[in-house]
Amino acid sequence: MLNYNGKIISKEEVSISPDNRAFKYGDGIFETIKVEHKKVIFAEDHYFRLMASTRMLRMDMAMHFTLEYFVEEILKLVASLELNDARIRFSVFRKIGGLYTPDTNGTDFLIEASELKVALKNDYEIELYKDHYVYSGLLSTIKSTNRLINVVANVFRQENDFDNLVLLNEKKQLAEATNGNIFLVKGSTILTPALTEGCIKGIIRKKIIELLQKDPNYTVEETEISPFELQKADEVFVTNAIIGIQPVTKYRRKTYDVSVSKEIGKKLRALALLG
Repeated sequence: MLNYNGKIISKEEVSISPDNRAFKYGDGIFETIKVEHKKVIFAEDHYFRLMASTRMLRMDMAMHFTLEYFVEEILKLVASLELNDARIRFSVFRKIGGLYTPDTNGTDFLIEASELKVALKNDYEIELYKDHYVYSGLLSTIKSTNRLINVVANVFRQENDFDNLVLLNEKKQLAEATNGNIFLVKGSTILTPALTEGCIKGIIRKKIIELLQKDPNYTVEETEISPFELQKADEVFVTNAIIGIQPVTKYRRKTYDVSVSKEIGKKLRALALLG
């Protein structure tokens, strides 16, 4: 079952036109959201990121598309599938019509839900991906439906038996991982690529930065990061809305500790349950 513009229908009933603009031009955005115990985790943050992205892309959302409506439509689908925990993909795309210039800025939405499966790995190896680069502009911070670099990078990852790859921007600085944001721990300083480096404006990234800014034991810096810093870091971890925090254990000949990653992971988990 899917939720298409507020109507619960089966996958067989969904009719996506060949003129769909997300298909033709990547003219769409999406949120990946976790539902636990029938609760939308960090719902407000996901909603406001979605709305900010539609404004940046000059999309018009319906007046009734409030935070309450956003949550209700997600939970309506979850209930129809009789799930307590779910992985949600909430897609918004411009209505059909036009070529590069759209006929309208109105939008449709599609919500998909599947059983939530979260399995952190004890051994987690990363490598750099150098075949293509992320552009360090604000459009790269949006979760658009054009994720080609993530696709080809993951094909490379699978072929070479890595757990994840780190994407670089055109300046050959760290941008993000293929499926989330990346953090480096050096003593009491925790580094993550700034949004100006082309990384996704991740919800978990935001939450971790907020946690660290309130923690007197750590200093957090959003900055430009050279790939050489991976060799100097004490710890590295990857974040996204589904896994939370995945500690990295190996990069080339470098092995990492995971104690700080796990400490922050516990605080993030507590925040998610309270939020």
